[in-house]
Amino acid sequence: MSSRTSIDIELQNVARIATAGYFIGLHIRFTSPLLTFQTYDQRWIDHYTENGYVLRDPMTAWGFSRTGSIRWSNPELPDPFGLFREAAEYGLRFGATVSYGPIKSRTIASFARSDREFRDDEIVRFERAVKRLHELSEPPEALTEAQIEALRCIAGGDRFAAAAEKLGISESALKARISSARDRLMARTTAEAIQRAKDSRLI
Repeated sequence: MSSRTSIDIELQNVARIATAGYFIGLHIRFTSPLLTFQTYDQRWIDHYTENGYVLRDPMTAWGFSRTGSIRWSNPELPDPFGLFREAAEYGLRFGATVSYGPIKSRTIASFARSDREFRDDEIVRFERAVKRLHELSEPPEALTEAQIEALRCIAGGDRFAAAAEKLGISESALKARISSARDRLMARTTAEAIQRAKDSRLI
């Protein structure tokens, strides 16, 4: 089973519990996640984005300051800007957040319901799922020389035919190298693979 398929299965499992949606940012580096998955009401996503709430989100601050899990209703969790009150207006009335991984590559995930608090056993399931998602999406420490050469050519502006000629291989062989690099980097497109390889200093 591929890592992508395993990730999809984990996401389906948490979606059954987080009936009002979730946000999962995997391997956050330099404030940007390697992968992001979210299923909140699009109106809330738009409202959150338009108002730049990531800078005020108590879950972002909490997730970077510690690991573990916490309910949004925890009285020890400060929410000076009232984000939880606003989120409730969009159906995110009850929630929990899980933070996992080293600070240099932190994964932060939040889950929501509109009808009730999450049970302890459900939060444990979230913790396990987040750990598994973090591990499944771990960026590779290296690419093969063939993958690096192929990505560098395309990143440099070469089209497939020109890149294949430059490397002395067939165009189908070049495409196979690019495809294997995309799979290794868990990227949907070649451009995304190139960016992730650059972010991880692999090319």
